[in-house]
Amino acid sequence: MSSLDFSPRAYVESTIIMTTVRVVSPFVFTFGLFVMFHGAESAGGGFQGGAIVASSIIMLAFAFGIEPTREWLDDDFVRVVIGGGASTFALIGLGALAFGGPFLNYSAYGISHGVKYGIELVELGIGAIVAGVIVSLFMNLAAGFSDEETDGDEA
Repeated sequence: MSSLDFSPRAYVESTIIMTTVRVVSPFVFTFGLFVMFHGAESAGGGFQGGAIVASSIIMLAFAFGIEPTREWLDDDFVRVVIGGGASTFALIGLGALAFGGPFLNYSAYGISHGVKYGIELVELGIGAIVAGVIVSLFMNLAAGFSDEETDGDEA
């Protein structure tokens, strides 16, 4: 019987994969933004667009290595993206309250095409939250788990 080797392998660079991702990822990122903004008029929206944007970043991590991507995309920056998305959503909703309408009632703003702009900003905020959470989850799971106990107690 042959035994299977499940030991972690070192990252191996592939010129083909790196070149392909270098060419494709900007288009995937742009398509994710398009889906976010297009959610106001047809199928799409913040969740779908955020997932596509996150996939473009995860492609970079697979092609160029997870650790270099983690160093390039600082965890604090990802937190700011998530917080900025949540703040955008809250500010648009609370702004409608300030103008005398219900929460997220875009027509309360009283500007031409206010509904469209309000929806697009909310979708962008949701997309930022989704992309940030997916990238953060991926990076944290890719870091792995430690077998060492943190409190020093033996089980």
